[in-house]
Amino acid sequence: MTHTTDQCSARPPGRPRSERAAKAIVDATLDLLAEEGGVAGVSIEAVAARAGVGKTTIYRRWPNKEALIIDALAALKEPLPEPRGVSVREDLIAIARAFVADKSDKKRVDCYWSVLGSAERYPELVERVTREVIEPRREVMRAALRRGIASGELRPDLDVELAQWIITGTITHRARAAGAGPVPVDFAERIVDAVLAGFAAH
Repeated sequence: MTHTTDQCSARPPGRPRSERAAKAIVDATLDLLAEEGGVAGVSIEAVAARAGVGKTTIYRRWPNKEALIIDALAALKEPLPEPRGVSVREDLIAIARAFVADKSDKKRVDCYWSVLGSAERYPELVERVTREVIEPRREVMRAALRRGIASGELRPDLDVELAQWIITGTITHRARAAGAGPVPVDFAERIVDAVLAGFAAH
């Protein structure tokens, strides 16, 4: 029996199998992190069972559960916008909006606090998550603040690290505040305008 070129080249629609498997693995990892067991409840065996794949499929991409958790958490993050540099206010609002989006998703918050709250038991994992996932995002905000100082929009004596913590810390606290309800859609603009009142050059 012969096959036409079209028959031979046909592929089922949708994502390639390997990509679908990777997504299932990441989703399973996040589901386990968000559940009561947290980091302790994540194992290669548990992820494989939840994702419906073999353990060898996981080990082809990730050497251990720590590497898998780090990639899964990174996949949760909203992509940070590329600051346009038009003004420090516009840059900070764009970055703050991405932070608000991260903190407004309950599953994302539950997954992150599951890991960050396990520092005593998993110090190396928490250190890697902080260094590889969280710090690069904080550095984007620091860079925007430094540009604001260089352009004269912000005070030359501004403590960049403190300013970054004021913005990100306020967003994090507001998102987790009990009984406060969803984060308002204009919260990024309001927090940036409030802090710029103190940060701006006079």
